[in-house]
Amino acid sequence: MTSSTTSPGTALITGASTGIGAIYADRLARRGHDLILVARNGERLRALADELHAATGRRITTLVADLTDAAARSRVEEVLRTDESLTMLVNNAGIGSVASILADDADTMEHMIALNVTALTRLSYAVAPAFVRRKAGTIVNIASVVGVAVEMLNGVYSASKSYVIGFGHTLQRDLGDKGVRIQTVMPGATATEFWDVAGYAPQKESASTMSAADLVDAALAGLDAGERVTIPGLHEGERWTQWEADRRALAPKFANAVPAARYGLAR
Repeated sequence: MTSSTTSPGTALITGASTGIGAIYADRLARRGHDLILVARNGERLRALADELHAATGRRITTLVADLTDAAARSRVEEVLRTDESLTMLVNNAGIGSVASILADDADTMEHMIALNVTALTRLSYAVAPAFVRRKAGTIVNIASVVGVAVEMLNGVYSASKSYVIGFGHTLQRDLGDKGVRIQTVMPGATATEFWDVAGYAPQKESASTMSAADLVDAALAGLDAGERVTIPGLHEGERWTQWEADRRALAPKFANAVPAARYGLAR
């Protein structure tokens, strides 16, 4: 149990009952954070909260909520807007799929968008004004490498993670000079129940699959180092730096009133 009676503030973690979210809860509690744990499974949440409180002495609050349900999500938004102890939001809740457009249905994809995109966006919008008012706070958004390597899994899942990456860039633009830290974490394949839900459990045993503990420990090391984007499985970090530089250099070249010559439009 930690001997400190002080806290670096409260971290709210979504999808906290298992996998990456549960590891974040453990690591942040051991760093001295009090926690608000959000997930659908109340039994798992309470068991984790009891375990972490016993191990660290931190104040652990549970909030059972399905973030795809507007009423439940609004309760979480209200906490983010009003709890003055909050210093960190970890947007971890998400769901995935490996199915093609011909092997899944639109309702399932809409549910995925509601969690991966809508909930993450609304929670970020809820907490951002409070963090700006206090000139302090951290938003951690869990994206995925398939937000760049979009052909690897289900198209809607990949697109939802591309959204998270792009959203993180604009959060940095809007909030970075106002005392708010933004980190986008891009895991590769990670050994969690994600793969059971997504329909490809064998991926958890692959030699290329990272443990959730290693993923979170690397992500927190990246946060400590001031990284805006953290990709634990990318050993050649300079490749991402070059990717970003090329992307930003390309952007001004889109601004032309005349179509490119390759389209053969006579003027």
